[in-house]
Amino acid sequence: MDSTTSTPRTVTGRSAAKASRRAAMLDAAAALFAEKGYNGVSIEELGAAAGVSGPAVYRHFSGKSAVLSALLIGVSKDLLEGGIAVVAESDTAEVALSGLIEFQVDFALRQPNVIRVQDRDLASLPEDDERTVRQLQRQYVEVWVDAISALHPNSELPLLRHRAQAVFGLINSTSHTLTSKTTARETVKLRSLLERMAWAALNA
Repeated sequence: MDSTTSTPRTVTGRSAAKASRRAAMLDAAAALFAEKGYNGVSIEELGAAAGVSGPAVYRHFSGKSAVLSALLIGVSKDLLEGGIAVVAESDTAEVALSGLIEFQVDFALRQPNVIRVQDRDLASLPEDDERTVRQLQRQYVEVWVDAISALHPNSELPLLRHRAQAVFGLINSTSHTLTSKTTARETVKLRSLLERMAWAALNA
């Protein structure tokens, strides 16, 4: 009885540890790619930044391009799923759009390295993976377009897409100004500023 009940715990523990190491590698990759560019980082540097040897990276990823793919596809899926969840949990159109703004601002402030990597190194992805990322991004944009359209039903859809893209540019541009010296107080003020500016831009 004891042996049968302990096996799932062992597997779960190993799986959690593996997932944790993989996540650490992706975090390290985001920081290194943001600093040096995808082409300026070696597998050995990735491993060292994550606290493992270079060859150990291959236990989790087939190569450096697979790391970049996992990073950008993963975050694109997270944004799409998160955006859909925000809208689903909102009672009104105003709450939905406000929630999407807060969601995107939070992402930009927490993951500036990922945004920098995507801005610079998206074209370094294998063709199929780049296509996947762009498809996920288009779907995420449409989540926003639907939310904006609910407040502005007489606006043309192409113009609503331009509004959404312009606000993404506004919010995501902060990733290029945030530094390790940015204080928590400054971040709180920036969060509030971005949310107010985004709301004003979307409803101009």
